[in-house]
Amino acid sequence: MPGHRRQPSIEFLELMGVVKENGGDHVGVPHENAPLCYDYVLVGKTKEEQDKESYKKQKAFIEALKCKKLKVTKILYDDINYYGIQAPKEIFERYRHLLKVSDACSWSDEQNAMPFRTRIRIVHYIVNHTAISTGEDLRGLLKKKVFDARFCLHEKKKQRELRQSWARWTACFQGQPITAVRNYFGEKVALYYLWLGWYTYLLIPAAAVGLVVFLYGLAYFNSSPLIKEVCESKAVMCPLCDKRCQVWQLSDTCTYTKLSLLFDNGGTVFFAMFMAVWATLFLEFWKRHRASYVCEWKVSDWNEEEDDLILGIVNNPDAEPKQYKHSYLRSTLVLICVTLMILVIIGLTHALVVVRVMAAVMMAEGSWKLLSDHSNLGSMVLGAFLHYVIITVMTRINRIVARKLCDIEETRSFSATEKSFTVKMFTFQFFTYFSSLFYVAFFLGRINGHPGRYSRIAGKWRLEECHPSGCLTDLFIQMAIIMTLKQTISNVFEFTVPLFHRWLKRKRTKKLQRRCGHCFKKDDSEGFSGAELCENCKLRDWFRNYRLDDVNSFSLFNEFLEMVIQFSFTTIFVAAFPLAPLLALINNIIEIRLDAIKMVTLERRIVPKKTNDIGIWTEVLEAIGVMAVIANGLVIGVSSDFIPRIVYHYRYGPCANGSTAAGSDCMAGYINNTLSIAHMADPDIRNEFLPEQMITPSGLNFSSCSYKDYRSDGDYSFTPQFWLILAVRFAFVILFEHVVVIFKFVAAWCVPSAPIEVKNIRLLDKFNQLKQENSLFVEKEVSKGE
Repeated sequence: MPGHRRQPSIEFLELMGVVKENGGDHVGVPHENAPLCYDYVLVGKTKEEQDKESYKKQKAFIEALKCKKLKVTKILYDDINYYGIQAPKEIFERYRHLLKVSDACSWSDEQNAMPFRTRIRIVHYIVNHTAISTGEDLRGLLKKKVFDARFCLHEKKKQRELRQSWARWTACFQGQPITAVRNYFGEKVALYYLWLGWYTYLLIPAAAVGLVVFLYGLAYFNSSPLIKEVCESKAVMCPLCDKRCQVWQLSDTCTYTKLSLLFDNGGTVFFAMFMAVWATLFLEFWKRHRASYVCEWKVSDWNEEEDDLILGIVNNPDAEPKQYKHSYLRSTLVLICVTLMILVIIGLTHALVVVRVMAAVMMAEGSWKLLSDHSNLGSMVLGAFLHYVIITVMTRINRIVARKLCDIEETRSFSATEKSFTVKMFTFQFFTYFSSLFYVAFFLGRINGHPGRYSRIAGKWRLEECHPSGCLTDLFIQMAIIMTLKQTISNVFEFTVPLFHRWLKRKRTKKLQRRCGHCFKKDDSEGFSGAELCENCKLRDWFRNYRLDDVNSFSLFNEFLEMVIQFSFTTIFVAAFPLAPLLALINNIIEIRLDAIKMVTLERRIVPKKTNDIGIWTEVLEAIGVMAVIANGLVIGVSSDFIPRIVYHYRYGPCANGSTAAGSDCMAGYINNTLSIAHMADPDIRNEFLPEQMITPSGLNFSSCSYKDYRSDGDYSFTPQFWLILAVRFAFVILFEHVVVIFKFVAAWCVPSAPIEVKNIRLLDKFNQLKQENSLFVEKEVSKGE
């Protein structure tokens, strides 16, 4: 800001390339009576294009707006009525006065000038809280097609400036002009892009460490003794399915084992701990940057509920405030519905498991040799694709259910509705995305039984088994497919759908007359004084905005939800997929510019919303950080083979009890140690496998086969080694979670949520405000004395 030293936090962000403020960005503030400033536009069909009753309601609503002293300009074109709405100076003066006497909003920069974004916000509130004699408001009239659209207008000059400095692909590696975004789209949009920019920047170290962990596994790709043991193993494994599957050589899975050790190695433990602390530092530093910006924008003490009261009085001085209320019956009903919805989503996961099991059997018994030999891998990939389809379908259903539940709650304000909707929608989406991953991580291969007593679905289909080298690869493949498909397809649709809609509207509508040069100069000038635009030029401007893609109150919510789900992928189960932060980084570099281009050029202008935080999303992100600690501890301790390898190394291997021979490998024999043997002499095994299944493709007949488990050869009970490993697994999970939580608390304690400069600035602002009020009081007392 001119003549004002910016805070170190903002200067740091600019130095790191997260933002690019150019010494402060102030958008020119138009005069309240500026004739070029149309605050809002309504679009509705003419009398000839709709029924008589609807047209009467349209006229009644316009008259209701005029009764509130709003100026309405009507232009008819192509059987469509365009209503340009302007608010008089008195409305903004009243808002400014009430803002000044308000305790929570008294520091606002809107006391001295009325930015255009605030004009839009005030008029948007008035228009949307105006009702006709039947009690119907604008929302109800839009549902009944009385009006086709409502929107605020883009400012051409500022739109062009944002396009040049921000909303273009060539600016992918440049900082974002956050203050300019705030001046145009409001604080809510600006804080979203500030959060996204900071998140993307901090993904750089996370992606670098994840890549190092991946390369660490790659370095042992060919030299690892575990890989060598699998590739040279003579072990014969039990059939993977009934009837047609035969015994197979463990060495056949040499490539799969190499892939497993890329992600299931010692480096993943360090990386999981690193990402847990990273998530904490990300959130704590974000709070500092947010505090710096909202202090710079003078909205630190802004209160949404109080601002709603002010807007309510501006709209209708005789209106009564909406009272707080709570219904235990409604809350209980909503809780029951949420629980049922979660159970439905979990039921879909069970159905997906059944489909995977059936697909594995059909692939194994099929005539295509490639699929038959890799039936488990094929069913897993198929399951991942089906999971993505379920995600796509359930996202729409979840949104409908969440909105219906919010309607049942009858929340007091839009902010309360938004908060309630966010919690429900995220909960539904979390279970939709992660319930299948939880099954793969913690249940796959652990509830399938053993030869002679396999667990079966409906007594027919055997449950899936893990690969002898571990289950972590299954989780990695599932995450990689879902994350890649979601990000790629989502970005393609985000960009192409608005483009297609704009092209379609252009094809369907007539061409307007070109703008006159006189109006072009007025509209493009710095000032807004002068005569009003001619009717044709006003229509061109309104029509250009009408053809853009529609936006609504939840448009920004969709962007936040997408990024928070991605944040979940980069933290929860990151031990199984160290490349997740790298994929997220690449996606976000594209996502920032894609969202900017879409918001500036392809969509109608979103109504600028005032706020000083990202709302409930902060608590959601903190909850994800806690879940990440628990999930990664369980993945390493329960899902991976990290603990069995440690136990073998120090208790059962060649180096047990410190007896290390020179040049010996402490992990020699580990793979054979993890295998148990099933003998055909056992009646249960003979009933399980047919004689022809015990013959290898090369024609050798075997009387026994191996499977991955720690069971005795006689009664198939668990061996003491199994119980020792289980005890160490749980001990590791508890130790890991306590250590990481301590690190998280220390990291949070070391990074205060607000910089000292912010606290001092707010202190001085409040002090100066009190001094000013005191001076006014003294002057008033002196005048009384005279």
